[in-house]
Amino acid sequence: MRRRPLLWQLFPSYILVIILSITAVTWFIIYSSKQFFLTQNAKELEARAVILRERMTGLNFGSDTAFINDLCKRVGLESATRITVILPTGKVIGDTDEDPTKMENHANRPEVQEAVGGRIGVATRYSHTLYETMMYVAVPIIKDGQILGIVRTALPLTSIEHAFGSIYTKIIVGGFLIAILAMAVSFYISRRITLPLVKMKRAAGHFTRGDFTHHLPIGTTEEIGQLAETMNEMAKQLNEKIRTIINQRNEREAILDSMVEGVIAFDMTERVIGLNRAAAQMLGVEINQVTGRYLQESFRNANLQKFVARILEGGATQDEEIGIQDKANIILHLYGSPIHSENGQNLGAVIVLHDVTRLHQLETIRREFVANVSHELRTPITSIKGFIDTLRDGGIHSPEDTSRFLEIIARQTDRLNSIIENLLTLSELDQTERGNIGLELTELKGVLQNAIGACELKAAAKEIQIQIQCDDDLKANINAPLLEQAVINLIDNAIKYSETKSSIEISAKLDNATIAINVTDHGCGIEKLHLPRLFERFYRVDRARSRELGGTGLGLSIVKHIVSVHDGRVEVESTPGKGSTFSIFLPLSTLPFGS
Repeated sequence: MRRRPLLWQLFPSYILVIILSITAVTWFIIYSSKQFFLTQNAKELEARAVILRERMTGLNFGSDTAFINDLCKRVGLESATRITVILPTGKVIGDTDEDPTKMENHANRPEVQEAVGGRIGVATRYSHTLYETMMYVAVPIIKDGQILGIVRTALPLTSIEHAFGSIYTKIIVGGFLIAILAMAVSFYISRRITLPLVKMKRAAGHFTRGDFTHHLPIGTTEEIGQLAETMNEMAKQLNEKIRTIINQRNEREAILDSMVEGVIAFDMTERVIGLNRAAAQMLGVEINQVTGRYLQESFRNANLQKFVARILEGGATQDEEIGIQDKANIILHLYGSPIHSENGQNLGAVIVLHDVTRLHQLETIRREFVANVSHELRTPITSIKGFIDTLRDGGIHSPEDTSRFLEIIARQTDRLNSIIENLLTLSELDQTERGNIGLELTELKGVLQNAIGACELKAAAKEIQIQIQCDDDLKANINAPLLEQAVINLIDNAIKYSETKSSIEISAKLDNATIAINVTDHGCGIEKLHLPRLFERFYRVDRARSRELGGTGLGLSIVKHIVSVHDGRVEVESTPGKGSTFSIFLPLSTLPFGS
């Protein structure tokens, strides 16, 4: 149904009421006035008839007909009234305007019938004799209780009609002017009533757009003023509540976005209500693409779908670990709980995701480390114990065997001691915080030359030449002994896996905002599949050969830790059969601790 403004509902109603009221009042005034004039005219005619009746009481209505007719004509002309005298039988014996002998019997006239009955008769009708509307008043002439005749007076109503015509015009014109004035007043009143409502509507438009600073003016009308005050107070409270909700939402979103744990909320139809950035990254989706969509459309993981279904169906807390195969085998620990309303009704579920991939990797590394440590320690201990048992069983009586066995025992003891020392070194490095190792501005060339000097005997044994390329003025904020140990380990590793009479190149140079130290050999090289795990503890590419060359499997791990406490990084590039390059990158901005 089409809606109309309140102004055009009130104003036409007022107009209709005004028109009906003025019409009714006008009709009543005209009718009452006309009735008043007719009544007054009837009384005047009655008075004239009564006066004439008194003059005819002593006449003989049988013989004095000529006198009566003459009297009617004379008095009628003097009073401008038509006078007719009628016998009870209806016969006219006198008339002002006509010859009585030619007039028809009046016995059937209403006013005559009333007069014959002894009453005063009044009637208004069109006269076919005079051809105009006349008012008739008939008065009986009574003598000794007997009706002798009837005196009827009459006046034409044409003058009254003409008079009332001008009165009608004046009343109608006055009513029209009053109606116009009333319409103007009605429009003003309607406008005054609806204008505050229009302002309230505009203010409500501001409220719907979130602008609660707009205030309604308080009108002079009590009800509208109270309504404006109520709406202003409502806007104030809404503004405060919406600000509170927005702040709470922003705080909640900030908390969720800052969480490393993923959070996903579902409704009872498994539709995604919302999720934070961490959950989107873990599951490899975009927040705006999955929000509002169903679980099956958003996350194509059967285990996750089953997990959510169990929570929604059972209404109990659940936890489980699942794997995301298309995300580099990420392992997630899921903790889900149902969402309840105030009356205990299930509304959905919220899932918290923990990325435990690193924990699983660390657990795997820990198990492998324990196994490797056990294996590495067991090998020399088993060897030592075996040779000691051999000496106990009589081998000690052979000087040659005793000397050989003691050399092996001493070598294995040195190996065992080397493993323990390396493990202690790694433990100390693990407990050392970055930047807390006593950094000093030191020339790198001297550090590299000291490291080469420590490895010269091993290199000379294999006739390997070590070449160095470093500017004399190249300096860095380092812990010289630690960095020297790292370079020694890299050079020692290069010597072990280089062929006889080959060469090793060591260089240090400024590369953008870092200092790069490279140790390059031309040995057997390393397969790419081993490179990611090369710096793990006890990890060996070729275990038998490494152990045969006297390695503990901890040298590269020590290098990584030393570089790490310098806020640097270590990388390796290798081609099987062509050699390897180990690179240490130190930040140029590293400052001495405490500066």
